[in-house]
Amino acid sequence: MKKISKLSLLLLVMIFTITSCKKSFDQLVTNNNVPTNVPASLLLQGIVTSLPDGPDGQYEIWSQYHLYNYDYYGNNRYDFGSGTFYYTTLSNVILMENAAVKAGSPAVNGYSALGEFFRAYYYYKMTMQMGDIPLSQALLGTGNLTPAYDSQKAVFVQILKWLEASNNDLATVIGTGTTTVDGDIYFNGSLSQWRKVVNAFRLRVLTQLSKKTADPDLNVAGQFASIIGNPAKYPLMTSSADNLQYVFLNPTNYYPETPDNFGQNAGRKNTSTTYINLLTSFQDPRVFITADPVPALIKGSANPTAFSSFVGADPGLDLGVMYANATLGQYSFIGRKRYYKTYTGEPSIQIGYPEQQFNIAEAINRGWVTGSAETYYIAGIQASIQNYGIPLSGSFTASFYRAGSTNVALDANYDNYTINFNWATYYAQPNVQYVPGATGLTQILQQKYLALFRHSGLESYYTYRRTGVPNFTTGTGTGNSGRIALRFKYPSSELTANTTNYNAAIAGQYAGIDDINGVMFILK
Repeated sequence: MKKISKLSLLLLVMIFTITSCKKSFDQLVTNNNVPTNVPASLLLQGIVTSLPDGPDGQYEIWSQYHLYNYDYYGNNRYDFGSGTFYYTTLSNVILMENAAVKAGSPAVNGYSALGEFFRAYYYYKMTMQMGDIPLSQALLGTGNLTPAYDSQKAVFVQILKWLEASNNDLATVIGTGTTTVDGDIYFNGSLSQWRKVVNAFRLRVLTQLSKKTADPDLNVAGQFASIIGNPAKYPLMTSSADNLQYVFLNPTNYYPETPDNFGQNAGRKNTSTTYINLLTSFQDPRVFITADPVPALIKGSANPTAFSSFVGADPGLDLGVMYANATLGQYSFIGRKRYYKTYTGEPSIQIGYPEQQFNIAEAINRGWVTGSAETYYIAGIQASIQNYGIPLSGSFTASFYRAGSTNVALDANYDNYTINFNWATYYAQPNVQYVPGATGLTQILQQKYLALFRHSGLESYYTYRRTGVPNFTTGTGTGNSGRIALRFKYPSSELTANTTNYNAAIAGQYAGIDDINGVMFILK
């Protein structure tokens, strides 16, 4: 054995000392107030909180429900910028799934089953905005910082697989006796309620693939029929009580429009002809809740409860012209009583029963499944009307904000009118009563548009993009050379951080240009 010299021994002591000191330093700087293990329930709470697309944003403008009339706040142009990547949220989905297993849950558990739905939901939002997106190579961390883009078809194939797995896994977990999870702000953790949402959302996805029914890999009609034909395996929403909706609370999370911001905000946007004209042409009672009559007409001799007293602005108008007209009180504004009087407004529906019924009606109309399209069409309309507190037979009160008033919260500043409504009379109108064929399809899509007012993000825009219903008008005010843009650009970070794959994606889809008017796979 070789002897250890004094110098070698000294070096060993120094290394041991440094190592010991390093360990002691690490222990000393550990912050016990910072959690090292985040529970799945807390991660779920963050994921579901970031889920909704709320009202009063640009999505409503692009869906031609409301229009800006003053350029200080915004405009009505379809000069789309970048879409949104949700990879941070999706990373939290992975962390949630891992945390649940680490805490002792089996591989298939409530969090993992919901995780499959969230993956489908957020990838759907991204691909609907932009087209091809990174999926199979995404979320690998340092394992791959430049993921390749998956084709939009491949993304949808995977989305549908996740939704099938989520429904089945939720059934498995519920079958073991675990019926809830912690951290859910929508259904108090009820996995049975989430299962209905999963299947309703799957119908939405399949409906948006209506141009791809000939593709055997997507099997759009077959998948739709399997869900409708097996309600025990694929439970769906049975009423609006099953809606996935974000509820606003006072004082923790206000509705976007409140009594506090009424003076600054209420006049900056007015309603659109796209929305108002449909309501008035149908003599639809929802107009009395969602809009106020035109101030200039009411100052004269016009009847506030006449449908002719509600007027929207043409989205194609020059913004300066629209502002001048709005200042003169020539347009209907949003219904102040429903949206500005309180701090909680109305729940923001993300996936709802009325939309589900219209999607089924559309599928029957297109011949994907058998049944009565009219039955589902009627159910969708009635559910939407009743969501506004309007009885199907009887009277309700319409409260219109009195011009010149200064406090939107005071009941005294509203004029109240009794409105009588009868479903049979409403439905007897030729333009409302369902007609099979192409006319019926248009009717279904028009009523779906009305039902999604202020709800479900860009779904009304996506339906227009896919079907041309309802008719979106264009002009000077909408820009983009009189065209409705068909997609959003990719985030600018992709051009610099993932250049090769970004260039390949736009070359394969849009002739090498990140073009807002480019036609993505599902629209061809």
